[in-house]
Amino acid sequence: MSSRNSTDATSAGRPDGGMLRVSGVTKTFETGPTTLDVLRGVDLEITRGEILAIVGPSGVGKSTLLHIMGTLDRPTTGRVSIDGTDVFALPDDELAAFRNRAVGFVFQFHHLLRELTALENVMMPRLIAGETVGAASRSAYGMLDRVGLAERATHKPGELSGGEEQRVAVARALINDPSVVFADEPSGNLDRASARDLHNLLWELRDSLGHTFIIVTHNPELYERADRVVTLREGRAVAAEDGT
Repeated sequence: MSSRNSTDATSAGRPDGGMLRVSGVTKTFETGPTTLDVLRGVDLEITRGEILAIVGPSGVGKSTLLHIMGTLDRPTTGRVSIDGTDVFALPDDELAAFRNRAVGFVFQFHHLLRELTALENVMMPRLIAGETVGAASRSAYGMLDRVGLAERATHKPGELSGGEEQRVAVARALINDPSVVFADEPSGNLDRASARDLHNLLWELRDSLGHTFIIVTHNPELYERADRVVTLREGRAVAAEDGT
């Protein structure tokens, strides 16, 4: 695993310390007479600037936990705080605004809008936040340049490679300078070379911008680089390993 640690990861100027806390989170799904306890009391604390990998068998609840931490889903019980904000205590409209401002997402399938250019896709979170088209365009172009795609700004997703599409998705996730970026199998749909390039990009962005990344993955080339690995088994965080 990487020799970096969470203290090194704060070198870009963000304050050190816990920025995301998960306390007693459970998630139960009910389908007719059947009750499925997916998460059974998860406690986590993630340090600012850390790259944390979440691993475990398929179906154990990794994506469910990621969606709850990212406020896309609510826990059955428990609490999630980001930068001191108890996120599920917010009214729905305030939670949506908080999510757009403080949280970024990168999914296995990039979910780009096919009819928009790369630049327009990256602009969307800024426009949703109320920024003018001109200001959002300048910010989005700068972020595309940072991920190495400035020259592809006017191309639509169908004109990009899979690796380029995922870089656009990363740029979109970072455009609002979020406190934390959640990635669910971000390289799972890429060939090995493109996956390695994407992994390198995530680490470069963390080192230069200081963002926190929480990544669900089955890919050992990705999780072995993480500062810390949390294993989910039977709905619980049963092991945590510091990067060495």
